[in-house]
Amino acid sequence: MSFVLQCPNCGPREVTDFAFGGELTARPRSRPSERELHTYVYMRRNAAGAQLEWWHHRSGCRAWFIAQRDTTSNLVSWTALPEDVADRGEGAA
Repeated sequence: MSFVLQCPNCGPREVTDFAFGGELTARPRSRPSERELHTYVYMRRNAAGAQLEWWHHRSGCRAWFIAQRDTTSNLVSWTALPEDVADRGEGAA
């Protein structure tokens, strides 16, 4: 299924210009145990509905950015560079 994704630098482009980087998850604050590292690397919520995701504009400016996308409809609510997401107060689920 194709949809349009808004690059924060380049504007709207077909999703085929981008690479999906996975769900946005909170990084461990200190040296993780093996269990915590496994959870961080492999376990995803994979919930239906809105989620924060990493995307890479591989056929354009090559920037990594964050998008809020509804997994049931592929509707993208917003996109932003990581430093702008921190300013919004949005966090990883």
